[in-house]
Amino acid sequence: MTTRVLVADDQALLRAALATLLNAAPGLEVVGEAADGVQAVELAAELRPDVITMDIRMPVLDGVTATRQILSAAGDDAPRVLMLTTFDLPEYVYTALGQGAAGFLLKDTPPDRIVAAVHTVAAGDMLIAPDITRDLVETYARHHRSIARAHRPDTLTNRETEVLRLIGKGLSNGEIARQLVLSESTVKTHVKRLMGKLGLASRAQAVVVAYETGLVTPGEAGTGSAAAS
Repeated sequence: MTTRVLVADDQALLRAALATLLNAAPGLEVVGEAADGVQAVELAAELRPDVITMDIRMPVLDGVTATRQILSAAGDDAPRVLMLTTFDLPEYVYTALGQGAAGFLLKDTPPDRIVAAVHTVAAGDMLIAPDITRDLVETYARHHRSIARAHRPDTLTNRETEVLRLIGKGLSNGEIARQLVLSESTVKTHVKRLMGKLGLASRAQAVVVAYETGLVTPGEAGTGSAAAS
């Protein structure tokens, strides 16, 4: 099955290079290119891509705002958004993931890893590049412990709360299953239910909520993989 990709970047050369790279990769097809956030929103609605590679800093409308609008409008049939940027400041990572982005990657990431990242988020997984590290999320969370009122973990069962904590620590479904002595399918069910109860659009948002609500504290994460399945 071919994954349909929309490329959003305000730099024409980078946009063309990324489109060429992805079109040459097996299983990927670039169906459109956007030069700013407004075009990205419009093309996402028109083309219904599976994955969007989204630059953060773009004219007219920035990538984070465009991501929020795209995911809000798409509902249950939302594309997976992979943020690509030259900026690795923690507030960019934290805000992008909080808006529902499925991953965050720097533009100087090697081409093969960019292709792999697109496949990763297309499969429904979360990805935070090792270059960025979860410390960036931790650093920002340390100074923004708002205990988000929109996400109330007290609505979760004890098992769902434990699964959320392990997601926040960066564990994959397989790693969570092994730690809790459950089947991977059971873990996936718990993940789906807790995300539904908390109104989360992506697994990446679950990481943010785990930090905001104190289930994971700065310095505790790092035992899992960079990409969580």
